[in-house]
Amino acid sequence: VPTPPPVAVAQPRVEKRIVKTTATASADAFFDFDRSVLRPEAKLALDQAIAKIKSANVEGNIRVSGHTCDIGTDAYNQKLSERRADAVRDYLVSKGVDKAKIEALGLGEKQPVVNCDQKNLKQLIECLQPNRRVTVEAKGEAKK
Repeated sequence: VPTPPPVAVAQPRVEKRIVKTTATASADAFFDFDRSVLRPEAKLALDQAIAKIKSANVEGNIRVSGHTCDIGTDAYNQKLSERRADAVRDYLVSKGVDKAKIEALGLGEKQPVVNCDQKNLKQLIECLQPNRRVTVEAKGEAKK
C-alpha cells in the first residue's frame, strides 16, 4: 500500500515590521543642569517609554543616547553625556530590561537641536535646555 503524501499544514502568518520607539525629554525632566542623577519626573517618562517599547513587542536592541549643551569643554561634556546615558540604562535594567540588549552611549554636544548666543549665563543655560537630553530608541522587528 503506497504511503499517502504528507498533508501540508498551513502555518500562521506572522507579519513582522521594523518599529522605532523613541522617548526624548529635556534636562529639566531627566537631569538638573550639569548632573547625571535621574529626577523623579524622568523616571515617570522612562516608565512610559518602557511600556511603549513592551507594547510594541519589539525583538531587538535599545539604544540610549545622552546629549549635553555646549557649556563646558568638549571632553567634560562627552563624559557627562556618557554618565547620563549610563544612568538611564541602569534605570531601564532596574525595571527588568535586559542589560545585554541596551547600548548606552554619550554624544556630548555633537547633536544640538538649538543654538543660543545669550550673554547672561542663566539665560544661556535656559535657552540651551533642549540640547541637554537623553533619547531611548528600541529598534528591531515587532510581531504584529
